[in-house]
Amino acid sequence: MNLLAPLLLALVLGLPMGWALWAAASQVVDAQAWQALGADPQTLRAWGMTLWTGLASTVLAWCTAARLLASGFIRHRLARCLAQVPALLATPHAAMAIGLVLWLSPSGWALRLVSPGLSGFDAPPHWLTTQDPWGLGLILALWLKEVPFLLWVAATQMQREDVRRRWQAEHALAQTMGRSPGQAFAQVVWPQLSPHLRWPAMAVLAYGLTVVDMALIIGPASPPTLAVLAWQWLGDADVALQAQGAAAAGLLTLSVLAVAVLLSARSVQSALSIRWTSAFLQWGAFSKAARIGGASSTSALWGCFLVLYAAVWFALAVGSVSGVWPFPKVWPSLWTTDAWSQVLGSASTVWATLGLAAASASVCLVWSVAWLETASRRWQQALRPGWLLPLVLPSVLWVVGLYGIALQWRLEGQWLGLLMAHAVMVLPYVLLALEPAYLAVNPRQAAVVASLGHGRWAQLWRIKWPLLKPAITSAWAVGFAVSVAQFLPTLYVGAGRYATVTTEAVTLASGGQRSLMSAYAALQMLLPLMVFALAAVLGRPRQFEKMPP
Repeated sequence: MNLLAPLLLALVLGLPMGWALWAAASQVVDAQAWQALGADPQTLRAWGMTLWTGLASTVLAWCTAARLLASGFIRHRLARCLAQVPALLATPHAAMAIGLVLWLSPSGWALRLVSPGLSGFDAPPHWLTTQDPWGLGLILALWLKEVPFLLWVAATQMQREDVRRRWQAEHALAQTMGRSPGQAFAQVVWPQLSPHLRWPAMAVLAYGLTVVDMALIIGPASPPTLAVLAWQWLGDADVALQAQGAAAAGLLTLSVLAVAVLLSARSVQSALSIRWTSAFLQWGAFSKAARIGGASSTSALWGCFLVLYAAVWFALAVGSVSGVWPFPKVWPSLWTTDAWSQVLGSASTVWATLGLAAASASVCLVWSVAWLETASRRWQQALRPGWLLPLVLPSVLWVVGLYGIALQWRLEGQWLGLLMAHAVMVLPYVLLALEPAYLAVNPRQAAVVASLGHGRWAQLWRIKWPLLKPAITSAWAVGFAVSVAQFLPTLYVGAGRYATVTTEAVTLASGGQRSLMSAYAALQMLLPLMVFALAAVLGRPRQFEKMPP
């Protein structure tokens, strides 16, 4: 019985994942498609743009997260900073890209604020501030979105009471040996923390190399990234171009795997975790001569993040109620709620988004809790890389495989098939959020409860799960947010029969309906934000009445 439960759980998840990978691999290994991919003049430039934007945004996010974690740990303000991360994490990628476009486009707010007085423009200039050929807009959007994700994953480790106390003691001991606070963090704490961030960092890299929705919204356009080309080819009616799109998904997969193999080398891991990042942390940041300036510069960096997110939220809010808005006026000439009336009038889209997100998050949470409760530690360590594959393999590849099994299992355009596709993409995030809290539970707790005459279920319902309530509610909220943000699985497996706020927002981003696009993007952001707020309320520790003296 002890082996039956984890075996069934492994089969329930492993079967669709393995089948999807097999279905994708069977389409990827097409020699003619690879020849056509190599002969296409767009491929090499698009591949180069993919590597540039993905690697640049990942390096920036990694170094920024390290700097913020170091400052928060040293100044004992980490908990206060991390309390703001869920609000940033709740902003979907597409909503972030749309908000940046509202600011940075030639007719956006940034230029309106200085026109015509300072800029001299009475009409939007022909500038490539978005859809730029260098991919700078995409790098900026990815950087803003991935830093909170890395901070959130680090928080699951650094907020564990046992780990935090041990690291604080080791950090203090290193300072008594002549190290500065920054050197102590870089040489003692960071080498212990960074291994826990390798899988999340690989997820950030894989997303940066394979993102489609953000690249469609904010660019680059000429040339596009390889993921956008693969998406365009896969949606073509020509069978040969569809095969070429599958080959492009295979090339993206090989690119991610090649970088993963490179980063898994021991010398590279040592350089990333100790030498390079440690040098970055110590560079002018926490030395005795510049300790005050370094701390203020790090606070300014975090403040810059909060200001940029607030600017995106504000742009979406104003854009959603704007009517006629001629350039270069700073504010709309007409305010209207017509866009919100259309959004709220499409009840099927809103309910489809809520239903899929709630169902997929619940399914993944139940599976994760059951797996962590029944599987042995050896099973968890052995199969963990398999469960995290959706994080590091391109979403385009997963879509090819999931669409293939949806056709074979007759689930194309069915709600159950869409739920399966969302659950496969959501589960790694839920497992990452829940696993550290489970590992922090004292294993002797069950023995103490048993010695008092209570069974396993009493221990779970009355002791363990109430203690894990913050982690459980947070994991469900994260799963909900990830499901809301899914674009490709909804588009392909849903076969166009199910529209969500994300698919509508991305589709409208290519048109000229600013208010409707902003309303859908704002709703896409508000839904996870409300769920995170609900999780924070439900996850509060139990309050006990004080006994009278």
